[in-house]
Amino acid sequence: QVQLVESGGGLVQAGGSLRLSCAASGRTFSTYAMGWFRQAPGKEREFVAGISRIGTRTYSNSVRGRFTISRDNAKNTVYLQMNSLKPEDTAVYYCAGDLANFNVVLTGVDEYDYWGQGTQVTVSS
Repeated sequence: QVQLVESGGGLVQAGGSLRLSCAASGRTFSTYAMGWFRQAPGKEREFVAGISRIGTRTYSNSVRGRFTISRDNAKNTVYLQMNSLKPEDTAVYYCAGDLANFNVVLTGVDEYDYWGQGTQVTVSS
């Protein structure tokens, strides 16, 4: 089992940048595929970015080219670098993880068993 704790959210102006971090407990982080999701008020939770155990990345169309997901297995941490932020990026951002094969990127909410508590990102226009 793994526990996930996000940090790095906040208020930023449109066009600005933020970097989210997600620290994982336990000694099996390297065996987990990791992902970032977000949920805006009144909307369903949606996939943002995912990374496999060996670093293969997948992004949603709405963030591709602006966001970058990365992981540091030595630090048990996954990151989401968010550039060129837009007001429509405003949401609570969640980190998620689950066991997966080496090159598998998980993109569905139902594919992840472990979730963080979320961190608020607000982008002002």
